[in-house]
Amino acid sequence: MPRSPALTFALAAALAGFALAAFSPGLLNDGDTYWHIRAGEWMLAHRAVLRSDVFSYTMAGAPWHTQEWLAEILMALAWKAGGWQVIHLVFAACTALTAGLVGYFVRKRLDLVPAVLTVVLGLSCVSGSLLARPHLLTLPLLAIWTCGLVAAREQNKTPSLWLLLVMPLWANLHGSFAFGLALAGVFAVEALVEAADRKKAAMDWGLFLLAGAVTSMATPFGFHTLIFPFQLAAMQGIGNIGEWQASEFSHITPFALGLLTSLFVLGSGKVKVPPIRLLLFLGLIWLALSHARHQMLLGVTAPILLAPYLAMSWPAKSESSRPLFGMLAALALVALVATRLLIPVVRGDDGRSPISALAHVPAAIRATHVMNDYSFGGYLIWMGEKPFIDSRADLYGGSFLQNYGAMLSPDPNALRAGLNRYQVGWTIFARTTPMARLMDTMPGWRRLYSDNTATVHVRNDP
Repeated sequence: MPRSPALTFALAAALAGFALAAFSPGLLNDGDTYWHIRAGEWMLAHRAVLRSDVFSYTMAGAPWHTQEWLAEILMALAWKAGGWQVIHLVFAACTALTAGLVGYFVRKRLDLVPAVLTVVLGLSCVSGSLLARPHLLTLPLLAIWTCGLVAAREQNKTPSLWLLLVMPLWANLHGSFAFGLALAGVFAVEALVEAADRKKAAMDWGLFLLAGAVTSMATPFGFHTLIFPFQLAAMQGIGNIGEWQASEFSHITPFALGLLTSLFVLGSGKVKVPPIRLLLFLGLIWLALSHARHQMLLGVTAPILLAPYLAMSWPAKSESSRPLFGMLAALALVALVATRLLIPVVRGDDGRSPISALAHVPAAIRATHVMNDYSFGGYLIWMGEKPFIDSRADLYGGSFLQNYGAMLSPDPNALRAGLNRYQVGWTIFARTTPMARLMDTMPGWRRLYSDNTATVHVRNDP
């Protein structure tokens, strides 16, 4: 019985992705994971979607658009089911599904070696975003959506209606659904330009886009769901946040390798990509260059977008049957899951978790207001403290972020004004930041504790 080389390839890619995420210490290297779980726990306990801030003291009671409410509930359930090990498994499963979908689509069209290079170079761009955060839960949906759009264009048809089922789930998990709608819009333009009957193409794709926009509003926030991602991207001060900053090339990264390889292959003239598809690819590169967080969008979509044209030079070949591989893959998956559950995940001091530093702050001091490092906000929420700031940029707003950025510059006057305005009783900053060193010279303050992760200062006279 002939086998599908694409299915075998997909299983191998899925296993590799699962193993990488299941055992990657970096998966938990983000403070957002802490507050996402706590938000999910709050919603489960109150049986309601969070609509105002309950975690910080600077924005207490302020309206909060919890775009990722469903993802946060899923994360809270995973935590409740088995702690950090199950968190690893949930996100490993999503990583595996994404790799499998991309691998299947590409290998079905490409020969083995170019398929391996395309998938590895593409998905390696996701490595910087391989974090236990809601965006990772949506990557399989991004892959399904892109595969559906590209397959429709290959057959010169409108996407199947079943594809619309992706959108409401995506919109309740993460704001990146807006990228999916924009992607469909570009394909609609491509279909219109290349169609023999442009009136029919405009009608069919227009209805599909309208249905996608309408179904994306099937959330607790309705129409505001559509405009929220654009409001966030346009917010002043967001450029101070690491993931919203431009990609850097001071050292070799998977993104840099993928970019250079793409330029070489496309520049060789061996692969011909139509103008609109090429412009889409260049637009994705521009997004990834502008904001490091968008490298994952490029990594998942680019292999799918380019596969039909790469296949013209390196088409897939038929292969003989090897049914044993599926059984071995299943056994390997069981072994990986069992190993992950058996090996405990121990959290220690790191750039997001000032565990020792917080433990050295007396309860009486912790009861007063804190000014904290941006990256420590999630852990403070996790431990029941109300932070000055955390990574919910949309909650704090542009002016607050800009003022915080001024203090970080560091500006002694801005820092002194902030400490007094918010009646701060203690501070906790990463040890290597200018803020920590500036606090050493701040009149009326003294250093309480310092280690390799964080430094704590308290007022001399609380």
